[in-house]
Amino acid sequence: MERNFLITGPPGIGKTTVVMKLVDRLQDVRIAGFYTKEVRRGGVRQGFEIVDIGTRSHTLLSHRDFRKGMRVGKYGVDVEGFEGYLKTVPFFSPDTQLVMIDEIGKMECLSGKFTRLIVDLLNAPIMLVATIALHGGGIIDEIKNRCDVHLRFISQETRDSLMDQIEMAVRRDRLIVQE
Repeated sequence: MERNFLITGPPGIGKTTVVMKLVDRLQDVRIAGFYTKEVRRGGVRQGFEIVDIGTRSHTLLSHRDFRKGMRVGKYGVDVEGFEGYLKTVPFFSPDTQLVMIDEIGKMECLSGKFTRLIVDLLNAPIMLVATIALHGGGIIDEIKNRCDVHLRFISQETRDSLMDQIEMAVRRDRLIVQE
């Protein structure tokens, strides 16, 4: 059964915005997860940070100045710090009603723990709403091709209706789970 929503589209189309607006609309739902936010200095992107949906805490994921470890383009990625952050999120808590992740992308997928977590979440009874890279190959394509996901391509024209569809699905799923 398709109970997980994956949102894809080109960079800058509004995938993160959809996640943030859904978090605002679903304030009565206990959500675990995170969204990514650009780190800018002087109008220039320096890297990305993870913002926890529940605590609003920030964890630096990548930065141009990171010299150690793996890189994606011009950004060094703090895989160890990211994995440490993931341990703090109550993804599988009995209190969690929805998991939201922004995003399943090249940087995040450098972590084997993250990719295993995503597979575990997709297999779990809880609904997952996540953004996923438009391109990426490997695990990204495997996740997008699963039979238990609604893969939705976002555009300027579909953004608002997509939010409405996902919100209705979350509320419907929550009612079924509570009965």
